[in-house]
This record gives sequence, C-alpha cells and structure tokens, in this order.
Amino acid sequence: MHNYIKSLLPGLLVAAFAVLYSGALSAGPLEQAKRLHDRLAGVPADAVTLQQMADLIAQGNEHGAADLAMQHPDFYRTTLKLFAAPATNRDLDIFEPLNDYSATIIGLVRDDADFRQILQTDVLYVGADSLGLPPYAANNNAHYLALDQQGIDLQQYLEPRAQSSLLGIPAEASAGVMTSRAGAKAFFYLGTNRAMLRFTLMSQLCTDLEPLKDSTTTADRIRQDVSRSPGGDSRIFHNRCIGCHAGMDPLAQAFAYYDYQFTDENGDNGQLFYQETGSTNSQTGSRVQPKYHINAGNFPFGYKTEDDHWQNYWREGRNQALGWDNSLPGEGQGAKSLGQELAHSVAFAQCQVKKAFKTTCLRPAETLADVNLIQQTTERFSQSGYNLKQVFADTATYCMGE
Repeated sequence: MHNYIKSLLPGLLVAAFAVLYSGALSAGPLEQAKRLHDRLAGVPADAVTLQQMADLIAQGNEHGAADLAMQHPDFYRTTLKLFAAPATNRDLDIFEPLNDYSATIIGLVRDDADFRQILQTDVLYVGADSLGLPPYAANNNAHYLALDQQGIDLQQYLEPRAQSSLLGIPAEASAGVMTSRAGAKAFFYLGTNRAMLRFTLMSQLCTDLEPLKDSTTTADRIRQDVSRSPGGDSRIFHNRCIGCHAGMDPLAQAFAYYDYQFTDENGDNGQLFYQETGSTNSQTGSRVQPKYHINAGNFPFGYKTEDDHWQNYWREGRNQALGWDNSLPGEGQGAKSLGQELAHSVAFAQCQVKKAFKTTCLRPAETLADVNLIQQTTERFSQSGYNLKQVFADTATYCMGE
C-alpha cells in the first residue's frame, strides 16, 4: 500500500499545482486586491481598504486600487526601503539600515519627482524637525537609525533639504545619492573611487563592468596604477584589463575631488570630503585626491589625473546599446554632470522598471509577456516624467493575478 501511494505522488502533485495555477488565473477582484496590497505594502489590508480596492478592480480601475495600496505607510517604510537598500552598500544587503541614500530614494518616489534626480540633484531627505530625533549629522547615521527604530511614517515625516547645506559642500558638487553620506561611506572609502562608478552601474543601470568590456575602446585615459604587463605578460592587459579600464577610468575621473574621511578604523564614523575651488591637496598639489595617484609607478606613462573632467567613451562601440541621450555632450566636469549622463540613458529607465518588477512580482522577468511588459512600462516611465510610483502600480497590477 505504501508503494502504491508513493507511485501516485507525482500525479497528485501535478494535479495540485494545476488547481493552484487555475485558481490564480481565475482569482476574483477580492483575491486580486489582497495580492496587490500584499505586494505593494508588504502587509495585509484592513477590511475597508480591501473592499475599496476590490470594487476598483471590478470596475477596471486596477491603477486606482494600486494607488490606494500605496497610501499605506509600509509601502514607504518597508517596500521602498527594501527596494533602495541594496544600492547603499557594497554587499547589496537589503537589510542595510535606513540612511540618507535610501531615504532620498523613498522621498523622491513619494513626491512623484523625476526619478532621474537621484544621480544629479542637490537634495537629501531627512526626518521632520517636529519628531525630536537626533539632527542630521554629516559624520554619523544616528538620525536615520532613530527614524528606522521608531517606525516613523516616512510618507508623512520625510522632508527634502539642500544636500549642499547638510554636507557642507558647494551645490555644484552635489550629485544626488552618489554624494550622500551613505554613498560616500560605501564607495569613496579608501580604494580609487572606481567603486562609485561600478556600483552605480550595478544598482542604477542594472549592469556591471564585465558585460561592458570592450577591448576596442581607446585606452588613452587608463590611469598609471594599471600595469600594462600584469605578471610580466602584456597579453593579460590587452585581453582582459583594457576592456574595462578604457571606458571606466575616464568616467570615474568625475569623482577626482571626492573622498570619505573616517574617524575610526571601520569607517563607521566619518564624512564626505570635497576639495573645493581654490584649495589643493598637499600630496598632489592640485584638487585631485591622492588615491588617483597611488601606485603610479606601475606604469608611469599612463594617464595622470589632473582634474575632474570625465568623458564617456562608451558612446562608441558595443556600449551604445545602453541608450545614451544624444542631446547631452557625453563629457563634462564633476559628478553632477556624470550623474545626468547616466540617469538620462535608456538603461537607467529600464533598470528601475526591472527592479520594481522584481519587488512587486517577487521574481525576475521570465516570459515573453514579462519582457514586453518591462519594455512598455519603460516607455511609459520615460514619457511621463520618470514617476517611479506609477511603475510600481504598473508592475504590481500586472502580477496581481499570479
């Protein structure tokens, strides 16, 4: 008897799956409303809200139902926080505590702002003064830890402030989340500042250096610290190193005046530093940070960084596929103009849609229908002022029947 039952299990599992699958496809408005609220807010809806959402869905107004779900505080406090958190740290950890990087993303979504601002604008979002929290500090995260630990309603109590005044930098040196304290701590800390470019590409354009390798790119801006004969073999440089560095180094030059100056060995307490006009670094004799000149002896004839002028060599060759904006010059001075270059790419818009899809559908895009949805939503996102809240509505309503 035991073996007989065991032989039936595969068929029973298939049948059970078929029942569940058909139930998902035939889910009524009330079940769809429940799933929609769960996906967007991360918590069950109360009975009144659930019925209101179900009524809207029955009337064919799925977006109205999604908008109602996004009025719940946990859409901001939980869903958007988890959406933003991986971009704020090198481990891509979704459980990273709230900080000025993630709070700024949450605030821009709440305010229906042009989401491209995250890489170029002079803003940070902080908790309201009326909350009595520790004030924003340029050298620690106590303000946001208090916001997090007290479960403050971020929809109601986040307020925009000028980043330049909070961090003590010129307005022209502000570049959205890239120059937030959390961004500086994660990606300007030690190293060569290439990390800021790499992790911004990963988090905001959904790509990495490996897929962007192009050995046909002009190599005249590769820094001195990159050996042209690693291990005594120049073939390694020509076949591997040049593909990334030829495009990366002229872009990362935008961050030449930035550093993260820490006050403890772990870098937990410290702040963004920017070398302002009229001042020079004692080691370099210019505004360029010493990290741009480390290991210069590896190849003395390589490019020596003299300023923060960047150039996008990826506008030529295979990486044109990222969809650069032809109305922009493709070069400039400093992080703000580089942020504009990155945020105005098609890859940036598509990346935000892919991330929202994964957040609301609880899976990456898999089918042709999924891919078509992402393409259509990307186009709507670009044509409607880059309002990311509506992207969440689009993707959540698409998946509410699953």
